[in-house]
Amino acid sequence: MSGWRYYNKALLPVFHQRFEERWGQGTAPFLDPEVLEQPVPRAQWINVDTGAALAVVPIWTDDDDIHRSFGVFYLPPAGDIWTLYPGQGAYLEPAPEGDDDRTRERVHLRNDAFNKAVAMARGLIEDDAI
Repeated sequence: MSGWRYYNKALLPVFHQRFEERWGQGTAPFLDPEVLEQPVPRAQWINVDTGAALAVVPIWTDDDDIHRSFGVFYLPPAGDIWTLYPGQGAYLEPAPEGDDDRTRERVHLRNDAFNKAVAMARGLIEDDAI
C-alpha cells in the first residue's frame, strides 16, 4: 500500500528552502511560505512512510507578460529537489480590466495546465515511479 497522502494545508516551507539551496536565494518566489496571498491552484502530497513530498505549484516571474506554467516538485527523503514539468501548459494571467471572453479563455488554459500537472503527479504516485 502506498504511503502517499494528499496534504491540503499551506505549502510546506521545505519546498522553498531546498529550491533556494539548489538554485540560489530569491529564485523561487512562487514557493515562498512567507507570501501572504498563496498562489492557487496548487496540490501537494506527503509520503508518510518515507518523508518524501510532491507538489504542483504555479511558476511565474514578476513580469506579467511572461507565460506562466505549473511545475511538479519532488522532494526525496534524503534532501535535494527534483523539478518535473508536465509539458507545455503555458498561459497568461488575466488582465485586471480584461475582456470577459478573453479572461475566461485564460482561466480555462490555466485550469488545463493545472490539471495536466496534477495528472502527472498522481501518475507518478500511482505508478510508484518516485
